[in-house]
Amino acid sequence: MAGLEDLYREIILDHYRSPRNRGELPVPPARKLEGFNPLCGDEIVLYVDVDDNTVSDIRIGGQGCSISQASSSMMGAAVRGKSVDEARKLIRAFKALMSIHESRLEGDGDGEDLAAELEGVRLGDLEALQGVVKFPVRIKCATLAWNTLAQGLDETLGGASPPEDPPNPNGA
Repeated sequence: MAGLEDLYREIILDHYRSPRNRGELPVPPARKLEGFNPLCGDEIVLYVDVDDNTVSDIRIGGQGCSISQASSSMMGAAVRGKSVDEARKLIRAFKALMSIHESRLEGDGDGEDLAAELEGVRLGDLEALQGVVKFPVRIKCATLAWNTLAQGLDETLGGASPPEDPPNPNGA
């Protein structure tokens, strides 16, 4: 098991030292999203470009601990080019991985639904962060970018398709 922990540590350090998708995108068309963890001071700035229901590009900035920065780097690599639905599934799968209460995934009402929904979702390098659950105070570090992205997707899609106007009784 020590070999696997060493591999996971190396993956995290690689993403921390050489983060993927660093930088900015022009706003608009991209949307700038900011997240902050007041417990430890981690900051995340995401630039997300959603085009035709696909995360066509994502850039990441900010500062923080190795866990928050590595997690955001891995997230960017994982969601770039994915449909919004696929990105949302990845968000849910990662947050389930970070859950202290694994029983939520195992046959308990909503847990069955979540397990069925996430079947087939592959986390790849993100599994390197599963050891974070041993340190509950660090879970917020690992999920900061993911929560910021989830909020941004909700806001972007909420603003992307405004509600239809009610029919005009005058036919105009």
